[in-house]
Amino acid sequence: MGQVMVLAMADRGLPGARATPIARTPATQDFTLVLAPHPISVPKTQLPHPQAIRQAPTKQRYIHQRSTRRQLIQVHLIQPVLRVCRAAASAVTLRVRARDLAMRRLKTKPRPNWKQTVESQGLHYHTFDDQLYWDESACYQFEEHEIDALEQATYALDAMCLNAVETVIREGRWDLFRIAPVYRDWIRTSWDSDRHTIVGRFDFAYDGEGPPKMLEYNSDTPTGLLEAAAIQWYWLQDCCSDMDQFNSIHDRLVEAWQRFLAESSGVLYFLSTAGHVEDYMNVNYLRDTAIQAGARTEYLTIEELGFDERLEQFVDAQNQAIMSAFKLYPWEWMLDEAYGMHLVYTKIKWLEPPWKILLSNKAIMTVLWELYPESPYLLETSMSPIVGDYVRKPCQSREGQGVEISVGGNVLAGQHESDTGTVYQRYNAIRKFEGQTPVIGSWMINGYAAGIGIREDDGLITGNDSRFVPHFFG
Repeated sequence: MGQVMVLAMADRGLPGARATPIARTPATQDFTLVLAPHPISVPKTQLPHPQAIRQAPTKQRYIHQRSTRRQLIQVHLIQPVLRVCRAAASAVTLRVRARDLAMRRLKTKPRPNWKQTVESQGLHYHTFDDQLYWDESACYQFEEHEIDALEQATYALDAMCLNAVETVIREGRWDLFRIAPVYRDWIRTSWDSDRHTIVGRFDFAYDGEGPPKMLEYNSDTPTGLLEAAAIQWYWLQDCCSDMDQFNSIHDRLVEAWQRFLAESSGVLYFLSTAGHVEDYMNVNYLRDTAIQAGARTEYLTIEELGFDERLEQFVDAQNQAIMSAFKLYPWEWMLDEAYGMHLVYTKIKWLEPPWKILLSNKAIMTVLWELYPESPYLLETSMSPIVGDYVRKPCQSREGQGVEISVGGNVLAGQHESDTGTVYQRYNAIRKFEGQTPVIGSWMINGYAAGIGIREDDGLITGNDSRFVPHFFG
């Protein structure tokens, strides 16, 4: 079956690579994932077949760096490292139609052995049910002014969102978010103490012609990070290295952890749901950037998270107290767990912080519309039905679940279902590109607009099986 090879760089651009080959064990045993300097043992049962990856239960200042970003991200996460000859770049042809003057979708020829290549970089969920998730048979090209527009929108919306949180907390609008009284002071304290935030992702409708429109803000548990930060960057190096990419995600993450570590000590834990490869690889990519920043880290599944009533502390599987943790698990689910009530009086530093529960709830978009009805980046949103065409969304849902589009009084796509409240958002038809509907995820990291990732679908709703497509500009 080959070997697992992980290449760890202590300092990018400097010598010191350490390649550690580890013989793969039988499927019934564990194998080792090396994220230097801390090896961790990963039960085989936590890594299901790629076809099952995305089918787990639901609950389960950007800077143009035209020269410095030519460096590769020199950390590979897992699986055999297979090199693709640079000559492969010549096999990728970008067909640009002269009539296209703005954002465009281009057909490309996938790299030879692309599956093994992206797996060597950590993307094990490139395909499921024989359908591509990572799709490099196409890419999107932008002009620099379009990237500037996305960057400006991201900064503006981040400022508006922070003001909206301040408004909710100051005016006590907890009922709008269905926040139980027992958690309100805890959330308020996390906001007042300016708890660190690492990452969030705005989802935009944008076609290069008008301003980006915010569809929602994935501020608590955003995924697609590995694809956006690393996989599409490697693709750029192999396929069109003379171009640029809106992508300083990796560097911004390392900076974010350095800022966090300046005020924290001890082991930093990273948690995700057992048996879900996408979550596992995203959280361990984050973990790897923290290690590069100098953190001591451990991985823990959510299921292994415990609470010691005697110590009044959250603990790991070895009953060691947890003082800092990044969790890829929604806050609303955390509050529903048996240990939910204990969250309010423990001193653990959570990432993302508790106040992010407000931004991850789509009810925040009604507050944004109330505060900024003239913003070019917002769509009218209300807790009550609105006249005309609209999109009905659950207040707490992910990956397009429960979203319904109504046009002319008829359901155009999706089926609404929600037990967490509903918002009505003005329908903004997204222009299709060669039959595909793109949604642009714009990453906000450590206070910086850091890059974008694009998901597309042949339908109108971006769902769990929508494809990730790379991009470049210039």
